[in-house]
Amino acid sequence: MFDKNKPEATKPNEVTSSSINLIGAGTTIEGDVKSNGDIRIDGTVIGTVTSKAKVVIGSTGSIEGDINCQNADISGTVKGKTNVSDMLFLKSSARITGDILSSKLVVESGASFTGSCNMGPVIKDIKSVDQKISNNTVKEKTA
Repeated sequence: MFDKNKPEATKPNEVTSSSINLIGAGTTIEGDVKSNGDIRIDGTVIGTVTSKAKVVIGSTGSIEGDINCQNADISGTVKGKTNVSDMLFLKSSARITGDILSSKLVVESGASFTGSCNMGPVIKDIKSVDQKISNNTVKEKTA
């Protein structure tokens, strides 16, 4: 029976984040994939891949769609936006076509990506930032 006082106990129907999901070589999935745990893709996914943990794309793996996750190691092919909240690691065989948004990025020699890459906060309107800088400069000179 479920005992909430024991630290190793989990609630019924709760999936722990330590689960590992594998999409093997030769397998194609059409549709969105969502997971609380790690995902390793050696096959093909046509759709969005979302994980609260790590996404690993093997050298035979490919995604035609967006990736949203905490960490990612990519050795295969991605055609879509890659949004990684922590660390994105592009191995030498990685091929990405699409925009990258990540806090940290490591790129091995030989990896390639075509698209824009943003790290950290994104400035949406550069004119408003320029205006704020100008206003602060004027205030400092008049003070």
